[in-house]
Amino acid sequence: MPFADRVIRAAFQSDENLIAVLKDSFSELGLSAREFSKFSGIPQSTLYKILSGHREPNITTLRQIVRTIRHLEGSDGNFIAIIAARPVLDKISEKKMKIGDKMLTLREYSATNIEEAIIAAIRAERDGASALVCAPIVSPTVEKILSIPVATIIPKDSVIRAIEVAARKIE
Repeated sequence: MPFADRVIRAAFQSDENLIAVLKDSFSELGLSAREFSKFSGIPQSTLYKILSGHREPNITTLRQIVRTIRHLEGSDGNFIAIIAARPVLDKISEKKMKIGDKMLTLREYSATNIEEAIIAAIRAERDGASALVCAPIVSPTVEKILSIPVATIIPKDSVIRAIEVAARKIE
């Protein structure tokens, strides 16, 4: 479940749950309260009071928290979808990237064959992806069926390492 939805649910359960979910959300997004304050426009002191349990958020503040988390999670359509096999996706440590002045979320879509990759590409576009990154074996096909930009992964270094491994195996 997306963190924004968890925050909404926690707000209706208890102050303790809300605080815990907010802390988890900030941690998962890789942000401190100070950084979240900059993205959200919510004063840093207000966030610290909410997180310490000294203040309950009003509805306007709660809406802004949820809106900001949705934006940072990419559930507002501001994300780049990455389609690859699970071992490749596991190597990606960043869930957000700052490109120029834009903060973009990366959302993973695992696929083990071409058919799954095409289905994942369609699902990513339906989920609201702004762009898609995928392997060269599938990118020409998905470019024809998607209306979002598609970028192709060109893994030069890993191809060279794979050739070296193959060469060692035949010796």
